[in-house]
Amino acid sequence: MSKKNDSHADNGYDAEEMTVDLDLEDGTSVTCAVITILTVAKQDYIVLLPLDESGENTEGEVWFYRYSENPDDPNEEPALAYIEDDDEYEAVADAFDEYLDSSEFDELLDDDKQ
Repeated sequence: MSKKNDSHADNGYDAEEMTVDLDLEDGTSVTCAVITILTVAKQDYIVLLPLDESGENTEGEVWFYRYSENPDDPNEEPALAYIEDDDEYEAVADAFDEYLDSSEFDELLDDDKQ
């Protein structure tokens, strides 16, 4: 996984959006937008939005992974791991739903201020 800041404002996302290149098991690489990092039961999880070659996501699908950083070496790439337990995955999905609900509420408040 490698990180980069995407400066393409034409893809519908913020110019400062962080993306990662994720190497899949089949040998392919997918660029993903980092949506958020959530903490559930003292474990961090990253939410990724896979993007196609044009920087778009028409599927609306997001991917959840366990996420960890090396506290002794901030320059080391973060580690991602699959979530294999159904209950753990469901807890992360619920936390992401709450994040989305909160984000939508915050957007509504921002719209009211304008």
